[in-house]
Amino acid sequence: MKKNYLNVFMILFLSTNMSLFAELIPLPLSVEVDDKKAQLGKKLFLDPILSKDKTLSCISCHKLLDNGADNVAYTEGIDGKIGLFNAPTVYNAVYNFRQFWDGRAKNLKEQALKPIENPVEMGNTVEQAIKDLKADEAYRRMFNEIFKDGITANNLAKVLAEFEKTLITPNSAFDKYLRGDEKALNAQEQKGYQLFTTKGCISCHNGINIGGNLYNKFGIYKDAESKELGRYNQTKKEEDKYVFKVPSLRNVAITAPYMHDGRVDTLEDAVNIMTKYQLGRPMNKEDLKNIVAFLKTLTGELPDIVKDIDDKDK
Repeated sequence: MKKNYLNVFMILFLSTNMSLFAELIPLPLSVEVDDKKAQLGKKLFLDPILSKDKTLSCISCHKLLDNGADNVAYTEGIDGKIGLFNAPTVYNAVYNFRQFWDGRAKNLKEQALKPIENPVEMGNTVEQAIKDLKADEAYRRMFNEIFKDGITANNLAKVLAEFEKTLITPNSAFDKYLRGDEKALNAQEQKGYQLFTTKGCISCHNGINIGGNLYNKFGIYKDAESKELGRYNQTKKEEDKYVFKVPSLRNVAITAPYMHDGRVDTLEDAVNIMTKYQLGRPMNKEDLKNIVAFLKTLTGELPDIVKDIDDKDK
């Protein structure tokens, strides 16, 4: 109970001290990467060679020509198995302070190999994936051109992470507004931004990724009835039950369904849930409409590196 009161206090404190904690920062227009590593990582991201039965690739669950995630609550993995979490978008993931809903990976490199060995995702082992890559002449050549030690688990993680680092979606209307273009948002969208700040949404959704930079309990003011325990599965601490990484709101208008369990399909429902469980503040229809209008301004542009992907690779 004390932990719950502490969460409530922090939300109220942050809501009234936004200037100290909640700076919003536009995405950069480009990122510096090693192009050879990124291109090799891209090839592997699209290739089902990493999965046990060679039927699934990373793009099977992370649609790069759409939203970087999926459009269903739970994505189907190997042998028709269903995952436990709604697939998070890979777009702008480089700016998350941890990876996965439960934060079990500290960065993109640490995250990169975990889906390969997940029994309900790719169902493979990294050891077998390395053997399969070494048996492929093209991959041997590409890895040897970049790394002295060729194909290793560490190098596989490096190139996948380097590609994912390129997956930023800059130049949203809101980013243009943050850079000083006041006409980038209309009056309703600006009102929504104001409400996003004053209602307290910004206390958890802030920083360059407008989220993705802290954990919070799902269900502060009311039990959210989550089947998943979140961080608790990693820490086994009672206070970490139902605690998840706060998701980024970038591109949120196109990443439905929402929440870690994909429980709702519309932005309106998502905002209402946050109002009910996280803020404990009623939201009238007009305010809701304005906040949703603001959230739609967070959709950015697809990076150039994905624009040549064929429809068959979606």
